[in-house]
Amino acid sequence: MPRSIVHYLLSWAAAAACLAPAVHAAEPAHLLAGYSAQAGRPANAEQGRALFTSRHGREWSCTSCHGAPPVQAGKHASTGKPIGALAPASNAERFTDPAKTEKWFRRNCNDVLGRECNPGEKADVLAWLLTLKP
Repeated sequence: MPRSIVHYLLSWAAAAACLAPAVHAAEPAHLLAGYSAQAGRPANAEQGRALFTSRHGREWSCTSCHGAPPVQAGKHASTGKPIGALAPASNAERFTDPAKTEKWFRRNCNDVLGRECNPGEKADVLAWLLTLKP
């Protein structure tokens, strides 16, 4: 290939890579609406607060790593690894990637509840997190 075509293709690929996250980005409110629709009911922020702050027969609650309230950085309870603030108002990157959000809920619900969260629980927790201010 002529050098100019190679540079064009590399430039196009770099531009596409930069735009890719924007294509998959979502607003936390859109994710909340999706979870509420899957649950067939509106989210309940108070139930989300209770789920987040309580232990459910397991060693940890969500607050064990994310803090109470989770508006500042936390750290993993067993590894000490730093964890960015969870509340979207404190960390604009939170709950903007549906795949990362699902992975987060799957991992953390299993740690706290011993199972995956259902859509209603996800909606409730996210609704509560959206009420928090830094």
